[in-house]
Order: sequence, then C-alpha cells, then structure tokens
Amino acid sequence: MAWVLKMDEVIESGLVHDFDASLSGIGQELGAGAYSMSDVLALPIFKQEDSSLPQENETKHPPFQYVMCAATSPAVKLYDETLTYLNQGQSYEIRMLDNRKAGDIPEINGKLVKSIIRVVFHDRRLQYTEHQQLEGWKWNRPGDRLLDLDIPMSVGVIDIKTNPSQLNAVEFLWDPTKCTSAFIQVHCISTEFTPRKHGGEKGVPFRIQVDTFKQTENGEYTDHLHSASCQIKVFKPKGADRKQKTDREKMEKRTAHEKEKYQPSYDTTVLTECSPWPDTPTTFVNNSPTPAPTFTSAQHNTYSVPDSNSSSPNHQGDGTSQGSGDLHPSATIQETQQWLLKHRFSTYTRLFSNFSGADLLKLTREDLVQICGPADGIRLYNALKSRSVRPRLTIYVCQEPLRSIQLERQDAAGNGDSSNGAIYVYHAIYLEEMAASEVTRKLALAFNIPLHQINQVYRQGPTGIHILVSDQMVQNFQDESCFLFTTIKAENGEGFHIILK
Repeated sequence: MAWVLKMDEVIESGLVHDFDASLSGIGQELGAGAYSMSDVLALPIFKQEDSSLPQENETKHPPFQYVMCAATSPAVKLYDETLTYLNQGQSYEIRMLDNRKAGDIPEINGKLVKSIIRVVFHDRRLQYTEHQQLEGWKWNRPGDRLLDLDIPMSVGVIDIKTNPSQLNAVEFLWDPTKCTSAFIQVHCISTEFTPRKHGGEKGVPFRIQVDTFKQTENGEYTDHLHSASCQIKVFKPKGADRKQKTDREKMEKRTAHEKEKYQPSYDTTVLTECSPWPDTPTTFVNNSPTPAPTFTSAQHNTYSVPDSNSSSPNHQGDGTSQGSGDLHPSATIQETQQWLLKHRFSTYTRLFSNFSGADLLKLTREDLVQICGPADGIRLYNALKSRSVRPRLTIYVCQEPLRSIQLERQDAAGNGDSSNGAIYVYHAIYLEEMAASEVTRKLALAFNIPLHQINQVYRQGPTGIHILVSDQMVQNFQDESCFLFTTIKAENGEGFHIILK
C-alpha cells in the first residue's frame, strides 16, 4: 500500500513539472518583447473571417463630387466636420464633378441629371421647427430668398427653377460629362435665427446640401443618385473674412502640440456624402400643393388704378368706384389679392397669398411695419384704415335755388303753409391743391357740370361786384367756408360762369 502511495506522488510531481515547463514556454513566446498583435491577426482563423467581410465598403466610390470654392476654418478639431464661413449675398462657386469610374451608372451616359441645392439647418433642434423658422424669416424679409443662383456666373446649368414656396432651394439640370459650376448666394445670416437675449450671440450653423437625381422611364427626375453636404456659417458682408482671419491668428498663437489637435485650413470645401433630403423632388417646382393662383409682375396691369378725380379723398360718393374703396373683413383671399394689386402692393401679394380681408385687417401698424418695412408698412396701414391724405382746404358749397322756385315757396308761405322746405344742402369740397383750377374741377364733379362748359369762377364781393377767383384768393379762403353759387350764361352764349356768394 505504501508502495502505491509512493508511485502516486512520483506521477503527480512529474505532471506538475511538465505543466510548469509548458507554461514557461508560453511565457517565452508571448513575452513583452516578442508579442505582436499583427502576428495574432495573421493567424489563419482571422484571415478567414476577414475574407468573409464584404469588399464593397472598402472600395465605395461616390459617382459625383461637389467642391465649394471657399476656405475651411483652421479652428476645427481633428475628426470634426469642416466649417466654412460665407459672406451674405456673395457668389460662391460649387463645382459639379463627375467622379464615376469606367462602367459606373452607364444609364446616365449622354443624359442630363438634376441637382437640387439647399441651405438647411445644421442644428437638430432647428430642423424640427424649420418650417416655422423659415416662415418667420419671410415675415421679416418679404420678397427675399434664402438661397439664389447667380445665373450669369454659373456654367453648364440648364433649366434653372426656383419655387416661391421654397425660398431655401434651387434646382437645375446639368451634363456630368461637361464642365459645370453653380454659383450660389446665401442671403440669410446665422444670427437671424439666434434668440435675442443680450447681444453678441453666436450664430447658428447651416448646411449646404446637394441632391442629384437621374431621369426615370416616365421622364421625371426622381431616381436618387447621390447626396453630399457641408457645414457653413453666414456673416454679414466681409464678416466671413474677418472671422477667418481671427481663427487663423488664434491658431498661430497655439503651441505646436496644440496645433496637432486641429485640422489644417483648405482652400476649398469638399462636400461629404450624406442621406438625401426627405422632400420628394417631383413636388418641388412643377406641382403646387395648393390650387391658389400665382400672382406675378406681369399681372400688374390687369386691374385699373382708381380714378383720382374725386372731390373727396375718403368717401365714395363723388366719383370713386366701389371696387377701389375699403377692404372689407368679408373679402375672400382672391378679393384681397385684387385689392393689394389695385392699391399698388403687388410686391406683397405672394407674402399675403393666404390672407383674407379679416386676416389682413387684424394686423397692427407695428406688424405691417415689421413685415413690409417702414415706408410700405405705413402706406399699407393707411390704406387698410382708409387714411387718406388730409386735404389742405375744405369748403362747403350749395347751389342757389332758381328764382321761380323761390317765388313758389314765398307764395306757399303767404298762404299759411309753414312747410316751406327751404333746406339748403351743401356739398363738401376737399382741395388737395390751393389753386383756382382745383376749385373749378371739384365743383364740376360735385354738381355734375361738364368741365369744359365752365368759363370762369367769380366770387361776389361788396356791393355785388364779381371778383375773379385766382390762386391767391383760394390761398386766402378760410377753412370750412360756406358758399352759395349760381350760374349765369357767358356773354358769347357758349358756356356759363359760376358765381360764389
């Protein structure tokens, strides 16, 4: 029994010695000096797994490339997206480059493609409220666009289109085999979408995005090919140059070690691939979502200008047509558009395309000044409230009854008839010009007298003399003077004279 136990101890010690020797071998092979991860990855098992991965991702080659000729900022950290500063309203070239390899997308060979360039928000929070943000910008900048294409400078672009309802996008066709450059102008600045709190707020970044489509069998450009975008900030004119200089000077003050954490500044900005914009391109220009009519500058002459030959500037009884009067709250959208055109507000028909009469009348003076600017805002407010130019002089005139009518009334009074009806009705004459010709014209309008039949206008003076009404006499009329007037035939029998008493 003791012999058996002794044999077990010998066997156990031998196994322990062999196990220690094997561990020491592993330690020598995987020591600190001999260990290499590349050697491990070179093992056959890892090679098999690596070969099973798709090779397509490694050799992904975009069909197009878009390069904007504007320098990137040097103050962007490594691995962050580039940032480019632009000046408001300045033209910047975007080169549309064909980046296809031989045999890629052969179906567009010899054909045009469509690209849509947009300026959109970079901030996710603003993306959710983009519609409200752009509508607010439209109210503050009526008639302006966020993005325009500088057509004279652009090369190779065909069939350029802009949609009045999408102020932040332009579209065009181009041939990938030909040199194509689109010059864009961004009219919104980054601080316009920053909440005003204490001044000096940082502007929000935008994105310039290009989406390219090919033509489908039905002739529409809806088949998506490629999308790319870049981050930008827009400053007032010359502001981008100053910001670029400031960033460059800051980087020059940093140490060499700190500079290694930042990207170098490049002369051009290469747009990086991204997801396509969610809008459906077929509804961009050709199909309007609402059947509302479009009012263009060619329609300015559709409606006649109201006649200014009215004796009163603010009432409709003296020659002013009903159609050129006040805007009523019950006016429809179409009638409101016509009213705006008639009153020379054609620039704002698109801005107020969904406003009824009630909607427009609810706007305050401050609202209209903010929307249309001080000059047109005040003019529109006065037109809506029927605030005409105050006349320089107001006189009241009544036509003297004929002598035969006076005798009949005297006879009736003598017979005890107390209802003699001696009521004199006066007409208000509003003079915008202190001139005798203005008095003659307004009298003719007020009493339906042919203007060419009035020879002279006299004023009856002391002892019944007739004094010719001149410009100087009109200028010395007292405001709200009352006159009776009668007519006498001219000496030559042609026409008559008017005598003011």
